Amino acid sequence: MTETSYTLPLPELEGLHKEFYDHCKNHALHFQRCSDCQIWRHVPREMCPECGSWDWRWEASSGRGRVFTWTVVARPMHPAFVDACPYAPVVIEMEEGVRLLSEVADVAPADLKIDMEVTVHYDDVTNEVTLPKFKKL
Repeated sequence: MTETSYTLPLPELEGLHKEFYDHCKNHALHFQRCSDCQIWRHVPREMCPECGSWDWRWEASSGRGRVFTWTVVARPMHPAFVDACPYAPVVIEMEEGVRLLSEVADVAPADLKIDMEVTVHYDDVTNEVTLPKFKKL
């Protein structure tokens, strides 16, 4: 993958978000888990929203989830997405209970279904960024 062939916006690789995407770059999906109350969380943050603890660790996800919801974008709000339309940003509810915004790469927007079982796969979009995407089980 060359740096110039991927034209869509990329995530900022800073702080805890960089740590999340570093795991993805290694083709591993990890989420934060509170060391005190054991709640999983995403998006990454320092403090547990459930119990207020500052103690946490990265733990591996099963990589499996279900389609929670989606929308079909027919008119892009950003010029980089003009050629991608129509596309469907999908919220995946992971087995661990966290939700992740992504896409189901092998399913057309019209064929998406609530509770469709999916599994993570990794798209190495640049030399530095790997995005977690999903495929139907």
